[in-house]
Amino acid sequence: MTRTVRLAWIHGQLVIAIAVATAGPWLAPGARAEEEVTLANVREPAANRADEPLAKQFSMRDAVQFLDTAALDWQKQRQCLTCHTNFAYLYARPAAGEGGSAHATVRSFAEELVRDRWPVKGPRWDAEVVATAAALAFNDVATTGELHPLTRTALDKVWTLQRDDGGWNWRKCDWPPMESDDHYGATLALIAAGVAPASYAETAAAKSGIAKARTYLRANPPPGVHHQAMLLWASAYVEELVSAEERKATVDKLWELQRPDGGWNLASLGHWSRHDGSAQDQNSSDGYATGFLTYVLRVSGIPADDPRLKKSVAWLKSNQRESGRWFTRSLFKDTKHFISHAGTAFAVMAISAETTDPVGKRRAVSR
Repeated sequence: MTRTVRLAWIHGQLVIAIAVATAGPWLAPGARAEEEVTLANVREPAANRADEPLAKQFSMRDAVQFLDTAALDWQKQRQCLTCHTNFAYLYARPAAGEGGSAHATVRSFAEELVRDRWPVKGPRWDAEVVATAAALAFNDVATTGELHPLTRTALDKVWTLQRDDGGWNWRKCDWPPMESDDHYGATLALIAAGVAPASYAETAAAKSGIAKARTYLRANPPPGVHHQAMLLWASAYVEELVSAEERKATVDKLWELQRPDGGWNLASLGHWSRHDGSAQDQNSSDGYATGFLTYVLRVSGIPADDPRLKKSVAWLKSNQRESGRWFTRSLFKDTKHFISHAGTAFAVMAISAETTDPVGKRRAVSR
């Protein structure tokens, strides 16, 4: 195994980047095994496939290699950030414990949206603002522990887009669970404000916006179990989102849905239709549901040594694919399965939370 030590800038701070050589048929074509993946050498990763072989053993190194490759390729090809790839990457990448130029590149692109694009052209969608603010806030907590000025700018902009009813106009592309309804955006906005360093949630704008979002969420119950889990996640940072009884009911429901193998199934967490009307697979455990719910349960206070949680982490460690990713079938269409990228990010966060406090855990913010 070859290690290459480099220096990289991550939003203004110099960190040591360790590039680890990897090999195998699922490495991005055109990138040599000993190279650190960069915008210059990145190639599209092999397709997300249900029949990709399982890895012989769990490797955080391979998970990081996949996440770096997928995020840089998306940025290079599409010149945008998206919930299922780049934003999820910024949540998860620091949890692997290493800095790197890929991380710095994706972080810088998110900052460029706030600093350069929004003042001139405006955001593409309101959802871009909320998701960018959440990604930057999580990344701040997990790296410097300080609120970056551009993160504050993004967070402040979130409240200017909030509707009178307390919600946001979210993207509805029939790409669940992230881009299909307004409820997801409201909980993500609260997570962003609550997790942000420097007691950002106590600022006047944030306190007013959080109060309005509480009202919206009370008037608009979660449409499914996935969004109940989103609300549970948000309640770790913002008080009075769920009662003690509601919290217990959600946690009990999540345990009830855990499969005998220790995993969870994404399609069983909501009521989403496929584009061709075919049936969802509600039986197979998958990377997104298992990583997401394992992480949320940890953040909500379930101890790492809970036997049910240890079983879910064991599922993750034994179901990584050769490429380093975890596969999840798209809820909409059997083509790209990009939800696998977010699933891999949450798997990394969930496994890391087995031995450390969850990244971004903060005292809940009161009124």
